[in-house]
Amino acid sequence: MEAIQYARPATVPEAVKTLAAAGGGGRVLAGGTDLLVQLRLGIRTPQVIVDIKGIAELRAIEVSAAGIQIGAAATSSEVGEHPEVVRHWPGVVEAMHLIGSTQIQGRASLGGNLCNASPAADSVSALIAAGARCTVAGPNGRRVVNVEDVVLAPGKTSLGAGEFIVNFLLPVRQAHSGDAYLRFIPRTEMDIAVVGAAVSLVLDAGGRCTAARLALCAVAPRPLLVAAGGAALVGTLVDAAALANLAAAASAACAPIDDKRGTIEFRTRVAGVLARRAASIALQRARGT
Repeated sequence: MEAIQYARPATVPEAVKTLAAAGGGGRVLAGGTDLLVQLRLGIRTPQVIVDIKGIAELRAIEVSAAGIQIGAAATSSEVGEHPEVVRHWPGVVEAMHLIGSTQIQGRASLGGNLCNASPAADSVSALIAAGARCTVAGPNGRRVVNVEDVVLAPGKTSLGAGEFIVNFLLPVRQAHSGDAYLRFIPRTEMDIAVVGAAVSLVLDAGGRCTAARLALCAVAPRPLLVAAGGAALVGTLVDAAALANLAAAASAACAPIDDKRGTIEFRTRVAGVLARRAASIALQRARGT
């Protein structure tokens, strides 16, 4: 086995240069909670590991008029304990608190959870529902990508050679809005989602829904933005009929697999149930209750 090189760049351009020089043989180390396991199992055999935690920009969490910008290497704990994230995006925080154990959350990063490209990643569906975008740096400069456009298939992303995620932007929270994330797992904690559902919605002064997003995980080869689910709520008072339509749209969007953790039929049905429950929680938060 050839030796794996290790690099710890201090800037984004330096990290891009190192990754690009590896010609596709580099792997980014943010938290390492997935990568180190993959190395031990022989799933990944990179030429060089590029540790980005030493880049200050990638660890920062900043609040501005544009929203909340979160560095891609910020840990689950740092994100989940940040007062502004907690106040404005509780659904994202709920998802972050479900990633592994307390010890894992002290290392696992938001960028790593996305770029590991697991169909069952909790934080990814919550970010999609929130309408989050991410900045990608690479040899051709920086570009902004919607989170739902990053994962293409299990273990595969839309990032090119030498590219990595620099930060995420959670948009400004609108008045009378709320979000929520729920998942089903066989155990009470420290498990992978069998199904996960995230909902974010906005109400007008009269309580009618003006915008909504539904995202699902663990029910398809990639996390899903279910446009029909959000559309089922828009223009309604988010009553029982609207929630039933949301649930139906969630189930219809599913393309899951059969495995020992859940059948296709089970996952399809539970996706609708969780979508309805998550929407009800988001509605309560939007109403201030």
